[in-house]
Order: sequence, then C-alpha cells, then structure tokens
Amino acid sequence: MMQGGCLCGAVRFELDRADGPFELCHCNRCRKATGSAYAAEVSVRAADFRWLRGRDQITIFSLPVRDEPPPYARPFCKHCGCITPWPHPTGEWVAIPAGLIDGDADLRVDRHIFVEHRPRWTPRGDGLPELDERALLALRAGGSS
Repeated sequence: MMQGGCLCGAVRFELDRADGPFELCHCNRCRKATGSAYAAEVSVRAADFRWLRGRDQITIFSLPVRDEPPPYARPFCKHCGCITPWPHPTGEWVAIPAGLIDGDADLRVDRHIFVEHRPRWTPRGDGLPELDERALLALRAGGSS
C-alpha cells in the first residue's frame, strides 16, 4: 500500500498498487501546469485508489478549448496550490501526479509522451520509449496501456 498527498497535507489518498503506465508528458499544457519539462503521472486503477481526506479541498482550473480540442483542466489543492488527482474520477483509471506519492514507491517510468513538444534543454538518453502524439494515440487505440 502507498499513500500520498499535497504539499500542505489537506489532501491525502492511498492506493494498493500502481499498475498502469507511468508517463512523462511533455505537452505544452503539462509543462505550463508544472513549470517543468514534463508532468510525471502514474495511472492507477480506480478500484485500487481511495481518498483519505481533502477531496472537498480540491479546486479545478479549466482552460477552454483554444485552437482545437480537448479542453484542459487541472485539479489542485485550494490551500497550497499543489496539483492533485481528479477529485471525482469517472473511468477505470485515476492519474496520480507521481511526486505526490510518499517515499520511494519503487515505481519506474514507462515512457515519454508528446515528445514533439519536448524542449531542447531537457536531458535525453535515458533509454525510455519516446512517443509523439500519433504514436501515443496508436498505442492507446490498440488497447495497450
């Protein structure tokens, strides 16, 4: 079992295991939202995820569709501003910002995604698969995680 939460501790959750893909997303929206080269998110089956407290402390920033779909939304703790999992997940998977998981959960990154947006200053050569949008959509359409 793993636990995690936001910076101030108002939002806490636990998960039994993280068996979905662990991806580093280089899209422009994730880079802006994190202020970094990528967003590191691990997918967890909704059945393996539980809120401990603070789901009601989450606010959602929504960016309307600009040039083309999809719109963009980012949940965050209304006290410390830390990004959080979606407060009311509706699908089979929940995306967990990997940095929220306490300690060293022995997770390993699976791949870089949306690498066509990757800035030149980002280190390369870690040996992980690098998927652009087309390759990622093909992978997901094939039913693979």
